[in-house]
Amino acid sequence: MLDKWAAGRRVPLRLVQRAQIICKAAQGLLSKDIARTLHISRPTVQLWRQRFLALRLPVLEKDAPRPGRIPRISHRKVQAAIHATLHTTPPDATHWSARSMAQAQGLSKDTIHRIWKQHHLKPHLLETFKLSRDKRFVEKLHDVVGLYLNPPDKALVLCVDEKSQIQALDRTQPLLPLRPGVPARQTHDYKRNGTTNLFAALNMLDGTVIGDCMPRHRHQEFIRFLQLISVKTPLELDLHLIVDNYGTHKHPRVQSWLKRHPRFHLHFIPTSSSWLNMVERWFREITDKRIRRGSFQNVPDLIAAINHYIQTHNQNPKVFVWSASVERIMAKIAKCKEALETLH
Repeated sequence: MLDKWAAGRRVPLRLVQRAQIICKAAQGLLSKDIARTLHISRPTVQLWRQRFLALRLPVLEKDAPRPGRIPRISHRKVQAAIHATLHTTPPDATHWSARSMAQAQGLSKDTIHRIWKQHHLKPHLLETFKLSRDKRFVEKLHDVVGLYLNPPDKALVLCVDEKSQIQALDRTQPLLPLRPGVPARQTHDYKRNGTTNLFAALNMLDGTVIGDCMPRHRHQEFIRFLQLISVKTPLELDLHLIVDNYGTHKHPRVQSWLKRHPRFHLHFIPTSSSWLNMVERWFREITDKRIRRGSFQNVPDLIAAINHYIQTHNQNPKVFVWSASVERIMAKIAKCKEALETLH
């Protein structure tokens, strides 16, 4: 192996040099003669001869560990900055910025940036959460997730909800179009031209949407929408509707209508758990792609735009697949509760 390395074929130069040192030493040459032949210093020759005698062949393949540069910022100072970030706030703000933390700790802004990056700290970010207080949370969670992951035979699972008070907003001046290097621009002010309420049912089997816009958001409109669902779905199939706890869905007249139509089964998600209803994901898409940046002179224009989006979506529907198990959800909730308990 030493002869192969010393020949210098497809091996690093440093390994070639070390192997040549050992080979020449085995031939009986003195360290000074080896150094002169290989054009290196005598201490280098002596170092690798001693290491080879102590650790044999493997020592030639790797360098000895080196301490590296002594950090200019002490470990104590770094820990102080981390502790201040996690457990304190500045007197005049809700969170630290890199500049305010640098001033408080006597360090540079770039140093604070490096410390935060190394320890995955992002004081400028704030995410929202809300834990459900529903006493039947686990029961409802199993019910809804079970419909997603193991739907019943000869039945359709529909996610139903209402996107209420959609405003028909018209900008006060025309939109400035997109240009190279310049994004599209619109005025910050607008005119309100009325509202509509979108009732939608997302089919979990094929991703199609049954939708209708109505002027109000009452139990009468909800019953009308249930009748629309009944007309647009095969009569031989049971319908399992996942809905939220809005009072409209539990109105006595709605309950009476459901008794007369036994193929309809309502499944209520836990309170404060809109993330369990997959139609919310579709609402986000129609908001981002068609409503938020749209300009509508009146409510009929808005309704026409919504209906056209639904028709286009249904021509090439996207199936939203639920993948999270109950165990995985409960583990996340337990972790969140544990974090909350540590604050008290």
